[in-house]
Amino acid sequence: MSLNKVSPMIGVFAALAAFAIDQITKAIVVANAVTLSAGIPVFPGFNLVFYRNDGVTFGMLGGAPWWSLIAFALAICVWLGVMLFRADNAVETLAYGAIIGGALGNVIDRVRYRAVTDFLDFYIGTTHWPAFNMADVFVVSGVGLLLAAPWISVRRPIKS
Repeated sequence: MSLNKVSPMIGVFAALAAFAIDQITKAIVVANAVTLSAGIPVFPGFNLVFYRNDGVTFGMLGGAPWWSLIAFALAICVWLGVMLFRADNAVETLAYGAIIGGALGNVIDRVRYRAVTDFLDFYIGTTHWPAFNMADVFVVSGVGLLLAAPWISVRRPIKS
């Protein structure tokens, strides 16, 4: 391992943290599913809800065989795991870990319920953004970090 190589453990920890946060929040939501089914206003523009999504982002591919979505997600996780161990900087490693942890959180839901548990409902007036969960937050944040990584991780020379 070169001296400039970053430890993949940053990404492994990020994956474990994302997975744990996702599963804990979903367990709380499932335990309160009856109450959340009608939605609970938290503040204007945000409700907590209970919704099961058998598709992917925004309900696309709804009705697709659940096992095919699991196989696809696991294949992507394997590829991202390889990328995590090849990453050259901490930002990329963290990003890959966040995506993997979030994706695996949704895979567990598909195995258990044949759908993903969503509960975050943002809206303006009567227009609602599709409900999502913490796994989705980690996946989107990880992708955002990957896109920003070239600018965040630029090594600047130390001025003396």
